[in-house]
Amino acid sequence: MASNPVHNGHFVHNNTTAPENRRVMAMFSLKGKTAIVSGAGAGIGLQVTHALAEAGANVAMWYSSNANCHERAAEVAEKYGVQCKAYQVNITDPQAVEEAVNTSVKDFNGRLDVFIANAGIPWTKGPMVDAPLDHYANVVNVDLNGTFYCAKYAAAHWRRQKEEGTDLNGQKLNNFTYGSFVATASMSGHIVNIPQMQVAYNAAKSGVLHMCKSLAVEWVKFARANTVSPGYTVTEISNFVPKETKDIWKDKIPMGREGEAHELKGAYLYLASDAASYTTGADIVVDGGYSLP
Repeated sequence: MASNPVHNGHFVHNNTTAPENRRVMAMFSLKGKTAIVSGAGAGIGLQVTHALAEAGANVAMWYSSNANCHERAAEVAEKYGVQCKAYQVNITDPQAVEEAVNTSVKDFNGRLDVFIANAGIPWTKGPMVDAPLDHYANVVNVDLNGTFYCAKYAAAHWRRQKEEGTDLNGQKLNNFTYGSFVATASMSGHIVNIPQMQVAYNAAKSGVLHMCKSLAVEWVKFARANTVSPGYTVTEISNFVPKETKDIWKDKIPMGREGEAHELKGAYLYLASDAASYTTGADIVVDGGYSLP
């Protein structure tokens, strides 16, 4: 078991070691590393998959219901010359998550370097006082609990890899610094959205933010934990929102528009890579300035 990073109320000195100083673009390289991306079938998750693969990572793409993910995985593999495979995973089932993490690691060279916990669903039922409780449970289970399960079972591999220095096949693990867990939070974890009412989503994303800050301390000897908080972004998750509401959103965004999913790629790649070797417990807000005024 990894020793506690805290002793007698103080952090242990040299809990971590810095990677070697390399050319800056080399620090962003994920060549030979393995990443898992949940919610990878479309939108932000698909764009992040492309970013990680372009940087050299082999990527396990997890999806819930979007069977097109298998086709997307084949396209990624061909385009970037990396290993890429799709897996259908119910992230609200902890046993299913554990099995999927273990299977993905076995299929991808017996190692895990990066986990992008991106799967999420919106709140669509308006004011909570009139909303069905099963919708509340579903939003919290996917957006918060599912992120916790992904973190738990990814961390088990990172702790073992750091302690033993080997992959699952017992081979020396080359080019492994620390695990990187990056969760998709939301600007909604920082502000209260209007005009739509979405208390459960906001609460779940606030939970994701604080969870990752807490994990950053708990995991400091073997993994980093960070979040990206997108603002309003053009993806399938907001297709149900009428144009009139989206126009109100744009009234409140200094950039005057919703973001595009590909505009988030850089933030995720930074946090996934050794370029962020001294970055943990951080949140990168990418919202076109919405939360500034």
